[in-house]
Amino acid sequence: MQYEQLASEGAMRFREKERPLLLAIETSCDETAAAVLEGANLVRSMTVFTQIPLHEKYGGVVPEIASRSHVEKVGAVTDAALKQAGITIRDVDAVAVTYGPGLVGALLVGISYAKGLAFAAGKPLVGVNHIAGHIAANYLTYPDLEPPFVCLVASGGHSHIVRVDERCRFTLLGCTRDDAAGEAFDKVARVLGLGYPGGPKLEALAKEGDPHAFRLHAGFNDKPNLDFSFSGLKTAVINLVHTAEQRGENLRAVDVAASFQHAVVETLAEKSVRACLESGMKTLALAGGVSANRALREAMGQKAEQAGLRFCCPDFRFCTDNAAMIACAGYHALMAGQLSPLSLNAVPGLQLASPEIK
Repeated sequence: MQYEQLASEGAMRFREKERPLLLAIETSCDETAAAVLEGANLVRSMTVFTQIPLHEKYGGVVPEIASRSHVEKVGAVTDAALKQAGITIRDVDAVAVTYGPGLVGALLVGISYAKGLAFAAGKPLVGVNHIAGHIAANYLTYPDLEPPFVCLVASGGHSHIVRVDERCRFTLLGCTRDDAAGEAFDKVARVLGLGYPGGPKLEALAKEGDPHAFRLHAGFNDKPNLDFSFSGLKTAVINLVHTAEQRGENLRAVDVAASFQHAVVETLAEKSVRACLESGMKTLALAGGVSANRALREAMGQKAEQAGLRFCCPDFRFCTDNAAMIACAGYHALMAGQLSPLSLNAVPGLQLASPEIK
């Protein structure tokens, strides 16, 4: 029997099962991850190999090193996920894998491995959008969450306000015009000499500072649209630090970090709540690596409550890149009738949705 027929029949059985088992693989950047999901939201296993120590001395992710590390680890990480779940590949009902956006070399490692597994075991394959995976992390934490709702996706490479119309249908309401929030955090952390990864280190430093010590402002963010600009805030910090150095002044790094974080958080929270209200939605969600930032979670939660909105954000273990969120998005894609061929390829610039037409 041809693989295409096996996959089609397997996808049909997947939809008919009450609690199918789905194996997911995620290698979009610098985390090699695998997970096994039972049904829509029961995480049977979740394994992650982080490459942070490999990239730390370079001050950021080196694509070639990331790809080579994925090649070395993807097999062991996937085997560990299956073993942790107490199953073998024969017990799996389908395979999901991230195919974009991300680093092309890193994506290709996961896709190639997932296609090999799916073909060898005769299992259906489904490609998953990484951003859709981040949004789906909320379903793992809130099983009762149902579309439509608005979600802010904030990470090192993405800052999007998305209206989730259905589980597999999205509308882009706003996005960054330049640096993503996480990218800006990393760049400011580098200016302050904090090293990589910058986001968590800057957040830790900001806890000790005064968020109102410096008024860091980007005029673009005052506009009534739902787009962001963080490059100006980053530049404001660079100018602040360089001016102080030229004058021989000592800046309190804790105050700079706190002021920068406050400016970013307020912009993200205010525009996300506004997007929710303007869309007539009752629920606001948060997703992406920056959703682990406690200041952002608290600010969005407070502003959502004041606006009479329900606020959802993933459990911390589902915030950064992981395969459980990819499995959840893959589950809903398969249930919606989506299926990927063995010709599935990496799409590093993959889009989640088209902008809303007004």
